[in-house]
Amino acid sequence: MPLDEYRSKRHFTATPEPAGEGAAQTSPPGGLIFVVHKHAARALHYDLRLEIGGVYASWAVPKGPSFDTTDKRLAVHVEDHPLEYGSFEGSIPAGEYGGGTVMIWDRGGFAPIGDPAEGVARGQLKFVLTGSKLNGQWVLVRMKPRPGERQEAWLLIKERDDFVRSHDEYDVLAAEPDSAASGRSMEEIAAAGAPGAA
Repeated sequence: MPLDEYRSKRHFTATPEPAGEGAAQTSPPGGLIFVVHKHAARALHYDLRLEIGGVYASWAVPKGPSFDTTDKRLAVHVEDHPLEYGSFEGSIPAGEYGGGTVMIWDRGGFAPIGDPAEGVARGQLKFVLTGSKLNGQWVLVRMKPRPGERQEAWLLIKERDDFVRSHDEYDVLAAEPDSAASGRSMEEIAAAGAPGAA
């Protein structure tokens, strides 16, 4: 089952994260959705989640996305997440998997170019994002595996279009640090403790 790995890593009596066992989630009229979570776990990173096949295919991006086409950002392919996770913003208790503060940093429409499941299987997924912070065409490219790697390493790269901006001119992570859902900072979310669906 797509969410078996996700569920096996979490104790839902201890973590407020959704188990993904509720009613099936439906996409908005505009189509598929994406979410980027800003996640202060052992290290701050950004989790890119793309709706594919009724779940969020997910990549952990340590340095976060960039509008600069020369920035090839490492994106580690992690376990699928339930669509309910798209509204999760709050704190995962210390000692639990991924313990730390989780922010909905961005969210919006996800339009794959071609069949997204085939793109993931092939190792090259092109898509267009329409978010409050991220827009335009992007590509995820799987790198050749290295000996001993436990998870697939991909690269997240901005494609050339009208949204391209050099990193020196514009760092979206610094310019837009707060939640796209609640407007809160990481510190405010951490202070609130209990999560809220946003």
